[in-house]
Amino acid sequence: QVQLQESGPGLVKPSQTLSLTCTVSGGSITTTGYAWSWIRQPPGKGLEWMGVIATDGSTYYSPSLKSRTSISRDTSKNQISLQLSSVTPEDTAVYYCAAGVSVAHVREGYGIDYWGKGTRLTVSS
Repeated sequence: QVQLQESGPGLVKPSQTLSLTCTVSGGSITTTGYAWSWIRQPPGKGLEWMGVIATDGSTYYSPSLKSRTSISRDTSKNQISLQLSSVTPEDTAVYYCAAGVSVAHVREGYGIDYWGKGTRLTVSS
């Protein structure tokens, strides 16, 4: 069974770049066939899909976040990373790493087989 564990700084200042890491266990990020997504949930709001990295390394982003978002992977560590630049307090949220059945499914907001527990990120000076 695939397990995902997010990690991050917890607190970043406005205008900085946040970096989060998702460590995957129970399966390789390059051979399990999953599409590895980042999804966030701001306080009191619904889930927001941010982007995905496919098995072949190709990436796709939410149009609203595309200019500030970068998703990458470290195959030697079996990790997926998220960078979000120029953060504001609006980026305060719980950030989740998730394994979806395909890029098409996760872009439409469904098809998630596994979720991490999430990591809380606060943007404040």
